[in-house]
Amino acid sequence: MPTLSNGRIEVNRVWKRFRADRRRPMLAEQLALAVRRAKRDNPWRWVLRDLDFTIEPGEAVGIVGTNGAGKSTLLKILTQVMYPTYGGLTVGGHVGALIELRGGMHMDLTGRENSLLYGSLMGIGRKEIARRFDDIVAFAQLEGAIDRQVKFYSSGMQMRLGFAVAAYTNPHVLLVDEVLAVGDAWFQQRCLDRMREVVQQGTTLVLVSHDLASVQAMCHRGLWLQNGMLTDDGPIREVLTSYRRSVEEFSSEHLGHGGSVGVLKVEVGGEDGRLLVSHERLEATIELRSHERSRGRLYLGVSEGPGTPTLLVSTEAILEEGDTKVTCRIDAVPLPKGRYYLWMCMESVDDDQLIPWHPAGTFDVFGPDLDWAPLGIVRLSPVHVRSNWEFVESNGHE
Repeated sequence: MPTLSNGRIEVNRVWKRFRADRRRPMLAEQLALAVRRAKRDNPWRWVLRDLDFTIEPGEAVGIVGTNGAGKSTLLKILTQVMYPTYGGLTVGGHVGALIELRGGMHMDLTGRENSLLYGSLMGIGRKEIARRFDDIVAFAQLEGAIDRQVKFYSSGMQMRLGFAVAAYTNPHVLLVDEVLAVGDAWFQQRCLDRMREVVQQGTTLVLVSHDLASVQAMCHRGLWLQNGMLTDDGPIREVLTSYRRSVEEFSSEHLGHGGSVGVLKVEVGGEDGRLLVSHERLEATIELRSHERSRGRLYLGVSEGPGTPTLLVSTEAILEEGDTKVTCRIDAVPLPKGRYYLWMCMESVDDDQLIPWHPAGTFDVFGPDLDWAPLGIVRLSPVHVRSNWEFVESNGHE
């Protein structure tokens, strides 16, 4: 059998199941368990279902999905912390992983000793770890604490040490889970910079995160897991667009706002009912119904799916009892081609939620795509802004 190339990941029809959660042995629960057994209910819960994909050396792949979709379980299988129930997989070369805050650490050992321990678990010799030890300590900012027992570290210090060892031992495959959310914004940016460096050096990156902006900035390819199944696999922006759309559609169907002001109708388009085009006027028409005179501030936000808006506008609003038609116009809307979602809310002068923040409608924009940066990494900014440039030489000539 040929040797797998370093950095290549092959996942072949992988299934993984866990036994249903055990409960405390109370009489009522034991009786319910006996009834379920009599009905031959399945005691197993499938977490991963027939996953089949290949990641080539040097690829940067982001895995997205809701909580419980199977993302962390997949990473643990890739590190061989656990094994699939059915199917198989192969990972070529050394694997660096940060999938749990204390993963691979012994609380009674010092930071220095844990660095050597982690390296040995990865199959890296002590000389190699020693050669990179200063870089590890400097990145983790543990110069004054590296010889202290890890049990006395804060969660942020433990995370910094774990990531530094995983990223500075030159693994062929680097697996990173949501644990980076423990760090502050400045350290998160340093981690993103380091991950970008190792990818440029040829390391394969698999990143799991709910921070979709970071995933889009780091990765070229996306995998979307839903209920343990691979729902989408493709260019990162296309996968994230599909995932965001599903989040918004679920919110629209299941998250009723329940405020004292009702939303009867929402329409979004271009001026005078025309198609909405990038850098032209957007018109949003909203019909509201209030059961009493209401005064507050009305907010409208535009997002690519989740409730974090790309654009946000607001105005003071006084609604008389009955129905009110509100029209909002945004000139030269700086959105590239794609589908977007209108979110809205209204707060009273007493900070009561007259209309809680919720998705109210969808609309399409026609126009240019986002620009693409070198190395195929899509730009972070979700807007398309027109600009004028001028170059002046040092001798004063344009």
